[in-house]
Amino acid sequence: MEARRLTQFARGGGCACKIPAGELEQLVAGLHRGHNSPSPWSAEVLVGLDDGDDAAAVQVRDGLAVLSTADFFTPVVDDAYDWGRIAAANALSDVYAMGGTPVMAINLVGWPRELLPMELLREVLRGGLDVATEAGCPVIGGHSIDGPEPIYGMAVTGTADPERLLRNDAAEAGLPISLTKPLGLGVLNNRHKATGETSAEAVAVMTTLNRDASSAAVAAGARAATDVTGFGLLGHLFKMGRASGVAARVDAAAVPYVTGAREALAAGHVPGGSRRNLDWVRPHLAVALGVDEEELILLADAQTSGGLLVVGEVPGAPIVGETVPAGSLGPGVVVEVV
Repeated sequence: MEARRLTQFARGGGCACKIPAGELEQLVAGLHRGHNSPSPWSAEVLVGLDDGDDAAAVQVRDGLAVLSTADFFTPVVDDAYDWGRIAAANALSDVYAMGGTPVMAINLVGWPRELLPMELLREVLRGGLDVATEAGCPVIGGHSIDGPEPIYGMAVTGTADPERLLRNDAAEAGLPISLTKPLGLGVLNNRHKATGETSAEAVAVMTTLNRDASSAAVAAGARAATDVTGFGLLGHLFKMGRASGVAARVDAAAVPYVTGAREALAAGHVPGGSRRNLDWVRPHLAVALGVDEEELILLADAQTSGGLLVVGEVPGAPIVGETVPAGSLGPGVVVEVV
């Protein structure tokens, strides 16, 4: 099993294989009914497709919202067990990014049965189960297909207090921006796919649950947050600023990175998704003198199972910027990097 490099069985890897954000927004435009639709719903929709939040939220009764999300991707590392752990932590993160608690998960699997042994898939599922168990979230069944590429993830159901949801559209100007995990996972995963070199630190970051960060953000009174995944820090911050009607200033020097990320970038290990993220955000981006293109690529780097980006101060997490009034950075500018 060790001799089989799972990353070689997929075109992309992790959240870097997402459909580009701009294409996705065009694709789903008009394919949902807003909250004020005349169509009757069985529960009140609190968070839907409108602002690209991490999970959907409906209120089923006073004081209780149900969260629902799904996330899956192709192998981001060659170790099957670690890939399962990373994919599970990433799927659970969508619930934590909304300030919720996961209560149930089901597996989502695509597997090339004629190319890869089923024993490897068992290791993937074992990894996912172990991380879900750590989260206190039972994994109950799932769905699988025989497909051309290995794919794994989870659909997760969670609960939250509807009055304390962390949302994309709730950011206010004049607050600090906290980041709870270092960046650089995309370039390090790209290096791993190209060379086989493993970053134990990157695996540790990707398998760390965002549970404690979420609890700390809610306890601190934060109202706006998202997790930093396939659209990079700049992409997710742009989406939040646009949804909330605010702008954001990022202090590039304050952003933490996993060890080796800059070296991986210098060696040319850049996911295509990271470049697409930067191209998507660039029309709404202002860049100070001294901030070069490589710095911007790292800030747009497509992360897998990244940390939370919280508007507000989270104890123990670095402050990487601040929110400012919309329009204060220039016409059309939503994010400024200094």
